[in-house]
Amino acid sequence: MFYQFAKFICYLFLRFFCRWEVRGRENFPREGPVIIIANHISYLDPVAVGVATPRTVRFMAKEELFHIPVLKWIIRGLHAFPVRRGHSDRAALKAALEVLHNGQVLGIFPEGTRAHDGRLLPFQHGAALLALKTGAPLVPVAIKNTNRVLRGQRVRVIFGPPLNIATSGPSTPQQVQDLTAAACQTLNKMLA
Repeated sequence: MFYQFAKFICYLFLRFFCRWEVRGRENFPREGPVIIIANHISYLDPVAVGVATPRTVRFMAKEELFHIPVLKWIIRGLHAFPVRRGHSDRAALKAALEVLHNGQVLGIFPEGTRAHDGRLLPFQHGAALLALKTGAPLVPVAIKNTNRVLRGQRVRVIFGPPLNIATSGPSTPQQVQDLTAAACQTLNKMLA
């Protein structure tokens, strides 16, 4: 209930203050496990993606945010869960696998941090690893201008076609690397 209320309030903000535009929503799978991979340029990105997505999104969020008392309560209410960046975080991996095994939507910013200049940073391998392990498709989402809201720029959210995974289960490091590279290349083209 809190998620839907927050989504509505954020929709009003994005619609009337940010003049947002959403394209490609028809590309988003209506059911089953999905992994959203999006570029990350501002703190507004999870809001823009969450509101644009027709299903509830469970985001991985950096652990530091869960140490801020009020923010911790809000982001937990929005179904986010913590991940320790730069470490092998078994608890976050377990939570992500549970989301996907339950047929839900997982949101990941594979760059691992915000790119203030808007250029795509190298991807971490977590999204590809999860996709190969579960067979969940990767849905690339290009976010534009969330870092320029105060300059009057229109916020754009663009859903690309899913990158479907042929198999699920154990994967080789080469498969993870190849899928990571393909996902990064796809998102880079969408941002051009």
